[in-house]
Formats: sequence, C-alpha cells, structure tokens
Amino acid sequence: MQTVLFLCTGNSCRSQMAEAIVNHDRGGEWQAFSAGTLPTGAVNPVALQVLREIGIEHRGRSKSIQEYYGQTFDHVITVCSDAEANCPIWLGHGKKVHIGFRDPAKFSGTEDEILSEFREVRDQIRKEIIDYLISVEE
Repeated sequence: MQTVLFLCTGNSCRSQMAEAIVNHDRGGEWQAFSAGTLPTGAVNPVALQVLREIGIEHRGRSKSIQEYYGQTFDHVITVCSDAEANCPIWLGHGKKVHIGFRDPAKFSGTEDEILSEFREVRDQIRKEIIDYLISVEE
C-alpha cells in the first residue's frame, strides 16, 4: 500500500477532503493523511457536510505538519499555494507535487452559493487527486 500526505495551510478543508476522498475511493491501494503548516485546530463543518453528501463520513482533525516529521510517504501533495511556498520545510521523504485548488472557505455568498463552491472544489479534488494517484500506481 502506498502512502500520501496532503498539505495545506490550515488543514481544515482541502487537505481534509483529499484525505477522506482517497481513503474512501482508493483505500485498498492508498493510505492518506493530511496536515497543515498553520493548522486551525478544527475541520470545516461545510467540508464535512459535502463529504457526507457523497457517502463519506470523515472524522479527521486539524493537524500540524510537525506530527509527520521523520515519517516516510510515497507522495506529498500540496493543495494550496501557501503550503507549496512553505513546503521546502518538509524534511521527510516522498515525491513532492503541487495540485492546487481554490479555498472554498474563503468564498463569500449565500448559504447555497457557499455550498455550491464547496461541492465544486470537492469534485475537483476527487477527480484530479484520484487521476494523479492512479497515474503513479505501479
């Protein structure tokens, strides 16, 4: 089984969704983890809601990248530009790649518009991350 670590700034939304989706969709081939360079300490409730909509019950927690120092991952994927810029501090092993997504937590609008933004980012994560992982499976 291959391992992947998803990194972003707060580890509250995009990296959490990526972790949950990979563990749900590719759990037989991949084990996913996530962390943030500046973790918020909580998972965004709208991210959890849109995951439940596609049958994924995620019980993640916002974690610091420091929890994973010294561990080896097959792949380390940054999902936001701030984490990409700060990622040279990653001292562990693993092929580093950036697959960026806009931050739905920063979107403002009506409740329906915000939900729509989260769903769109969730679906982009599901497609682009899963496609990438399938492309590197050996």
